[in-house]
Amino acid sequence: MHKPTHPRPHPAHARHVRGAMLIEVLVAILIFSIGVLALVGLQAQMTHAQSSAKSRADATYLANELIGVMWSDTTNLGSYDTCDGYARCSEWQAKVANSLPKGTGTIDVVNAATGEVTITVRWTSPSDGDHQYITTTFIRAAG
Repeated sequence: MHKPTHPRPHPAHARHVRGAMLIEVLVAILIFSIGVLALVGLQAQMTHAQSSAKSRADATYLANELIGVMWSDTTNLGSYDTCDGYARCSEWQAKVANSLPKGTGTIDVVNAATGEVTITVRWTSPSDGDHQYITTTFIRAAG
């Protein structure tokens, strides 16, 4: 019979080695889990930022859209100040309310003679609170 040249490890030493390997595996799983949680948090932040950016872009677009409508309707510029019963203005306000969370739009014709107009778009985001976009421009008839 052939005797092994290496002595067998002591059973207590073998259990210690297996225990150390188990601790290494648990630490590796812990580090991996922390990394996954960090990625989930990053994804949530990116989604939040994307929603906020979309609302800001929509507000800007809606204000500029109204400026274009007003440019094509310079003879009725004073009608945009109150918006009462003026269809183009009321349609725009309804569009703001439908496009933005709790969205409202106001138009202030500062001076009809010079064509100075201030448009304010407000909205309330569930996670960010109140926001507003304000733009001022001059709208004059060609001539």
